[in-house]
Amino acid sequence: MNWLILIIAGLFEVAFAFCLGKAKETNGTEMVLWYIGFAIALTISMALLIKATQSIPIGTAYAVWTGIGAVGTVLVGILVFKEPATFLRLFFLTTLIASIVGLKAVSH
Repeated sequence: MNWLILIIAGLFEVAFAFCLGKAKETNGTEMVLWYIGFAIALTISMALLIKATQSIPIGTAYAVWTGIGAVGTVLVGILVFKEPATFLRLFFLTTLIASIVGLKAVSH
């Protein structure tokens, strides 16, 4: 169950990065709302990470959490913010995913 919580925490990390990106593109009230979304997503992500580390080693949990956040944020950047999807970016993204899966596989 704590692995599922950790995955959800990583997805909320993607959400707070997305909110930062959207806040950068806006101004006024809309920007403030995106920053509020950032704060809410950050709080939820951290709370879930704390919960997950009660049974998953901190080193593994933190690496998986940041890995999910990194992979998700790069994908959001490519799909939403029209960042380049070069071969090397996708290659290293794939190696990061493989590393996350590997950490899960060797964790007790």
